[in-house]
Amino acid sequence: MRIVVTGGRGFIGSHFVELALDRGHRIVDIDKLTYCSNKRLPFDSNPGYEHVNADICDVVHIPFCDAVVNFAAETHVDNSIVSSVEFVRSNVLGVRNLLDLIRGRVYERPLFLQVSTDEVYGDAVSTFTETDSLRPSNPYAATKAAAEHLVTAYARTYGVSYLITRSSNNYGPRQYEEKLIPKIISCLRESRKIPLHGTGLYVRDWIYVKDNVRVIMELLERAVAGEISNDVFNVAGQLSLTNREVVKQVCGWFSVCDWESRVVTTDNRLGQDERYSISNSKIESTGISVPRRTELFRWMSK
Repeated sequence: MRIVVTGGRGFIGSHFVELALDRGHRIVDIDKLTYCSNKRLPFDSNPGYEHVNADICDVVHIPFCDAVVNFAAETHVDNSIVSSVEFVRSNVLGVRNLLDLIRGRVYERPLFLQVSTDEVYGDAVSTFTETDSLRPSNPYAATKAAAEHLVTAYARTYGVSYLITRSSNNYGPRQYEEKLIPKIISCLRESRKIPLHGTGLYVRDWIYVKDNVRVIMELLERAVAGEISNDVFNVAGQLSLTNREVVKQVCGWFSVCDWESRVVTTDNRLGQDERYSISNSKIESTGISVPRRTELFRWMSK
């Protein structure tokens, strides 16, 4: 399979590219190398991999491929609260440009897979399924929800084939330090206090990044084979933890017992959601299993 990946040098995208290459697929990776991109990756010399240094808002051509998988996005919620301009540009206008390039093809239109987030649902009063309304609470989540609406609208208007995945909080190797788990690791290594919003009791569902990309790959392979199309799937790690519980588990990786003394509280994030929770029932009904971990996977050594 030939796959065009956008944002393949970012956190989740790079793990997807690595898996795709291991499975023998050929990758063209459109990535503009932002501040959180990986400048060096294990697959750089792989003959099946090509990197194109470009912004998805500016590309004017998509090479022949079976699918376009869009990981490219601005993702840090705090940054979106300070200014949403780049989030609207990348997460909305960039997706619109990719969709226009796809719908402009008369023949050999690729499938479009949009990688989204559980944050599009907003605060969880119950566990969300794919048919629940989107009620984003912050500018980042709003731009991801807007992108999803563009995808489904282009399917209805222009006949673009798509899949959308909404995954919970990813963690693992190569994640930029602005995110919670790598920030905890950095603070421990540098003997700094670990900042937590408010009480630290906000609940998030966590999924190991390699588990997530394996599920995305299995969905993509089925879609290209014609088994599924024009559908949305939640991808939950089924590991709900408060931020304080995350700190405690990561501190345990470093044999730090007095973890509470390492925490400093900060102001609540504007528009803070109390809890995210999504159901895997739909994706599991397809026979695709999502690994259920009982604690955070210790992917790094001391």
